[in-house]
Amino acid sequence: MNLKTVLILLGLALATIFALVCVLLTRGSTPSSCQHLPAEQEDMEDGQSLVFADLSPEEMSQVVRYLQGNLGVPLVDASRAKPSDNCIASVDLQVPGKAEVLWFLDAGGARPAREALAVLYFGSQAEPNITEFVVGPLPLPAYHRDVTAQKYGGKVPYHRRPTLAVEYKQIGGFLKSQVFPSAPAFMQQVMEYDGANLAFVTAAPRGFQSGDRLTWFVLFQNVSGFFVHPVGLEVLVDHSSRDMSQWAVSRVFYNGQYYRDMVQLESAYVQGRVSVEKVRKAAWDGDFSSMKPRAPAAAPFPVQYEPQGPRYSVRNNHVLFQAWSFAFGMSVSTGLRLFDVRHKGERVAYEISVQEALSVYGSNCPAGMSTRYMDGSFGLGRYTSPLVRGVDCPYLATYVDTHSLSDSLRPRKRKASLCIFEHNLGSPLRRHYSNLQSLYYGGLVNSALVVRSIATVGNYDYVWDFIFYQNGAMEGKVQATGYPSSSFLHGDGLRYGNRLWEHTLGTIHTHFVNYKVDLDVGGVKNSLVAHDMAFEMTRAPWSPEQQIERPRLTKKVLDTEDQAAFRLQSKMPRYIYFAANSKNKWGHQRGYRIQITSFAGDHIPEASSMERAISWARYQLAITRRKEEEPTSTSIYNQNDPWTPTVAFADFINNETITNEDLVAWITAGFLHIPHSEDIPNTVTVGNAVGFLLRPYNYYDLDPSIYSHDGVFFTSEQDFTACEINPLACLPKTASCLPNFPPFTYDGFRNM
Repeated sequence: MNLKTVLILLGLALATIFALVCVLLTRGSTPSSCQHLPAEQEDMEDGQSLVFADLSPEEMSQVVRYLQGNLGVPLVDASRAKPSDNCIASVDLQVPGKAEVLWFLDAGGARPAREALAVLYFGSQAEPNITEFVVGPLPLPAYHRDVTAQKYGGKVPYHRRPTLAVEYKQIGGFLKSQVFPSAPAFMQQVMEYDGANLAFVTAAPRGFQSGDRLTWFVLFQNVSGFFVHPVGLEVLVDHSSRDMSQWAVSRVFYNGQYYRDMVQLESAYVQGRVSVEKVRKAAWDGDFSSMKPRAPAAAPFPVQYEPQGPRYSVRNNHVLFQAWSFAFGMSVSTGLRLFDVRHKGERVAYEISVQEALSVYGSNCPAGMSTRYMDGSFGLGRYTSPLVRGVDCPYLATYVDTHSLSDSLRPRKRKASLCIFEHNLGSPLRRHYSNLQSLYYGGLVNSALVVRSIATVGNYDYVWDFIFYQNGAMEGKVQATGYPSSSFLHGDGLRYGNRLWEHTLGTIHTHFVNYKVDLDVGGVKNSLVAHDMAFEMTRAPWSPEQQIERPRLTKKVLDTEDQAAFRLQSKMPRYIYFAANSKNKWGHQRGYRIQITSFAGDHIPEASSMERAISWARYQLAITRRKEEEPTSTSIYNQNDPWTPTVAFADFINNETITNEDLVAWITAGFLHIPHSEDIPNTVTVGNAVGFLLRPYNYYDLDPSIYSHDGVFFTSEQDFTACEINPLACLPKTASCLPNFPPFTYDGFRNM
């Protein structure tokens, strides 16, 4: 073996040894998995929050069995009930009275009886009606009582009932089997109808006067994102009769023209008297409305994780996060709600809940121009969506299953339909960099806890958030996304929106969301105080010949409900707060301020025959005395009879005194949406977020976030690279771990 060969082999050996050393060193520095540390705060709540807990599936089933055996009438499963049947429409928690709950929570009183509220449709009676029963005690019901008259002053007429899913199916069958066959040439040659390629969307309310149940149904191509694929055909169906054989078509609309029925449309078409605007057939994926990404996958987006595990705890329906604690629940009609919200152990709010989501549309097509959706009637909780890990909520959020019973005799589980997570907003909650005299930096990361659910009601998706900040502030926010509703573009359609595609008119509409905020600031009894500013002219004391315009503080106690009802577009005091009967260290009344974020369009004119049903939307803020008989600002029965509303919020405001009383704030936020080309394929959340903040106002002696463990402070004279001085310097050690990402799962397509 010559010297050259030896040198080559030696070089290869050295290279191999070097490579092995590098591999070993690299393997040795691989981060370990993140270790979850025990929560710093233990949940000592001892099950008290269960007084607000949603019904379990077992409790719902017990209520159903009790009603089936104790009402003396047959009950048909609502999933297959005819209008002439009796059925259970929904079963939900009956929230106990506030006084009873506070006696239990605060004074060691007896736990309130656990009860359910059942809504029944009695269609198989001489006087068909809607009846509400309270059923209890759970888990083994032994009694029921009719609370309908107590709540609404009498029986609720049958025509006001929210439409069951099965009724829409029955109407679809009516259209398919009886209506469309009466226009065979038009349906085949213009609509290219094959029995499955058309989808329909309901308008609401249903008619022009109490007792009506006449609904416009808009036809679309049955493709992905069909909401923006109108074909120009709309049918008005009279389904007011409990006898489905009596259902009939009252009007038909096609491409700007009205017809008595499909037979007249067919006759006019055959005679060549119909202006046909044939729509190009869309691919099954919807083509322009498809949400399938148009770009290949690339580097993954940033992901947040918790190096030492979650800093919050979730036990049953109770959440504990730093100084915050609260109970959560999901109403079948109104969706996400909170109870017994406390900061630093003191109750701030008894209840914070969504009440209603309203949309008022404009169009030159009949369904669009008559639509005023009141989504609580459809069910904001009922249509809560299973959440997609990593998009709808952070991947490592805590996901909670919810259950509901509506349109069926069996409870339905919605897996992972509520999420809870701590969110680093990527900005400081507060900070200061001092470069004058003393040199230092002080700051606090803005890390907040978020509770979220998303309701998909037809075309729209509403992202509902309640957010808890370290300074004692709390936020309620809703973001709107989903598909815009659309009409067929014809005639003067551009007066009512923008053209989104060849035949698609994105129709102008408003969004209004109403919240109930039952604040208890320093106790149940509060007053309402307004602070604002005004400029005053004064002479400069050191130079009397000169004038100074200086702002000064204005103060006013609002004594009555009329004074505290602020119309939608009116000027409202910029600081308005619930004041306690106690003072902070500096002699100020302790308070929580209400700050609203809203870009609302105009409210429907009060001269409208249906305005009283949505009269809560007159006000951006209204403060009333809390009353058990005024639990909600609206009713699920208002949608289908807004002309004689079951609940009219305007009646809540009757000039009662609100000084030193238990008060409720009814908050309305909203925005005007004029759909535009960037709403295709669908609407984004950016710019479409509204809501409110509850902020401590002299409630504390100083900002409570100064006690946060996340605070950072160091001076120019300190070693800010040392962990004991600056916790950020520890991150390379404490946060250099690999989070444990569970496998991706999704249950949103099961049990549809």
